[in-house]
Amino acid sequence: MELLRFSAFWCGMILFASLLLEETESSIMKVKRLCKFCDVRETDCTGKGRCEVGCGITSICPNDEDVCVSIWRKKDDNVTFDTVCHSPSQKLYGLVLEDYNNSKCEMKERKGMGSQFFICSCSEDECNEHIFFYSLPSDKESQVVAVILVSLVPLLVMAVFVITSFYCYRVYRQRQASSRRKKGLDFSDAHAIMIDDEGSDSSSTHANNLNHNTELLPIELDVQVGKGRFAEVYKAKLKQGSSVSEEQRFETVAVKIFQYEEYASWKNEKDIFSDADLRHENVLHFLTAEERKVQRQYWLITAYQPRGNLQEYLIHHIVSWHDLWQLGASLAQGVAHIHSDLTPCGRYKVPIAHRDIKSSNILVKSDLTCCLCDFGLALRLDNTLSVDELADSGQVGTARYMAPEVLESRINLENIECFKQADVYSMALVLWEIISRCSAIGEVKEYVPPFGNLREHPCVESMKDSVLRDRGRPEIPDSWINHTGIQIVCASIDECWDHDPEARLTAQCVSERFNDMEYLDKLSDRSDSEEKIPEEIIVVDEK
Repeated sequence: MELLRFSAFWCGMILFASLLLEETESSIMKVKRLCKFCDVRETDCTGKGRCEVGCGITSICPNDEDVCVSIWRKKDDNVTFDTVCHSPSQKLYGLVLEDYNNSKCEMKERKGMGSQFFICSCSEDECNEHIFFYSLPSDKESQVVAVILVSLVPLLVMAVFVITSFYCYRVYRQRQASSRRKKGLDFSDAHAIMIDDEGSDSSSTHANNLNHNTELLPIELDVQVGKGRFAEVYKAKLKQGSSVSEEQRFETVAVKIFQYEEYASWKNEKDIFSDADLRHENVLHFLTAEERKVQRQYWLITAYQPRGNLQEYLIHHIVSWHDLWQLGASLAQGVAHIHSDLTPCGRYKVPIAHRDIKSSNILVKSDLTCCLCDFGLALRLDNTLSVDELADSGQVGTARYMAPEVLESRINLENIECFKQADVYSMALVLWEIISRCSAIGEVKEYVPPFGNLREHPCVESMKDSVLRDRGRPEIPDSWINHTGIQIVCASIDECWDHDPEARLTAQCVSERFNDMEYLDKLSDRSDSEEKIPEEIIVVDEK
C-alpha cells in the first residue's frame, strides 16, 4: 500500500510539472515583438539618410499584434525621437499606421501635426532602432524638372525629324543608285569610283554598292597585261551609261581573272580588298568582285595603272633621286598602312601582312608613286586567330624575296609581328632594286633582281643556301653611298634585311625616315626618268 501511495504522489507531481511547462511555453509564445521603447528625447538626427534613435531600452510589446514605431519631430531648433509599441488597428496621434508590414522603418512625413513630423512602423524585432529618410523632390524641384522636360520636347521632336529625313534621303539615294545600275553605270558614278584619292566618301560608297550588286558589270576585256600562278590580269573597258558622250562611253579598268579551281585565292584576295579600312593611296583601288558562272571564272575589278608594275618600270627606266625618293617613300607608306592597327583617322583596324611583297606585285601610278597589289596570299592579323590557324597558312611567298625565318619555316606563330617583319625584309629587297636603277649612284647597270646570280626562278633550297648558309644579301657598292640620301636609304635597307627579325625596322619607321629626307629631294634636280619605251607597257608578272 505504501508503495502504491508513493507512486501516485510522483505521478501527480510529473503531471503538475508538465502542465506548468505548457503554461510557461504558451506565455512565451504570446510574446510577439521586441521594440525600442523610449520617451521623447533629443537627437542630432537631421532627418536625412539613415539615423539611429539612440534608445537603450528594449521592451516586450504587451499585445500580440503590436508593431514597432518611431517618431521624429522638429519644431524650431528642437529635434526629438520617441519609440513605442503600438497596435496598427488603433490610431496613434490620430494617424493610421499604414506601413507596419515593412521589415525596416522608413520615415514618411505627415502634415498638420503642428511641427515637422515623420513616423514609421515595422514588424521585425527592434526594427525601429534604425530609421531611414527617403527624400522626395520638393514642389520647387518638381517644377524645375517639369520645365526641363517641356524644354527638351521640341529638341527631341526636331531630332526625330532630322533622323527620319536622313533615313528617307538614304533610301531614296539607294533606290536611285539601284535604278542606275539596271540601266548601266552613270559616267559620273563610275568616274567617282575610279578616282584613287584617299578620303573620298563618294568613291567608297559607290564601290560598296558595286560589291553588293548581283548584276554583272558591262566590261569588255582588251589585252592581257599580266600573268601569275593563280590568275591573269587584263586591261579592260567598263561601259558607262547612255547619257554620256561617245568619247566617254568607256572607262579603263583592270580585271584579274581566276579560274574556278583557284576559288580559294580569289576569295582570300576579295575578302582582304573588301575591308574598307584597307583603302589608301598606296594600295591598289578595289572596285568589285564578281563570279562569272558562264565563263566559270572569278573576277576582281580594280583601278588600272598604265605604267605597269615596278619591276617592268625599272627594267625600262633609269630613275632620278627624286623618282627614287617618291617610289621608296610611297612603298614604305603603303606597307606601313596595311601593317598598322589604326586608320589614318585613329580608328582601330585589323593589321594585314602581305606575305608576297616584290617589285612585280607593286604598281607604279601616273604620279610615279607606288601602290601595293596582289593580296592573294595576304593574312589578316586578327588577335582572335589561334596558333594552329596561323600555322595552317604555311610557307608562302616568292622564294627570291622570302625572309630567312620564312625559308627556314621558323616564324614565331605566337607573335603576329613576325609576319610584318618578314614583309619588311622583302620591302628592303625592293628598295635595293630601285636604288640599283638610280642615276644618283653613278654608273647604272642593266636591271637585275635581288640575288641576280641565281637562276630566273630560284627554288627555296637555293635561297636557303644563299640567305641562311652564306648569310648573303644583295651587294651595296661603295659608290652608292656617295649620295647623302642614298646613304640613308642603304642604312635603312641594311637594318630591314637583318637576319634577326626582332632587329629589323618597322615599315612605319622606314616611312618616317623617307619623310625626314624630303629636304634632300627638294634640293635635287627633278629631271624626268630616262625612258626607253613608251609609257604604257605590257606587264609580265614573275611568279
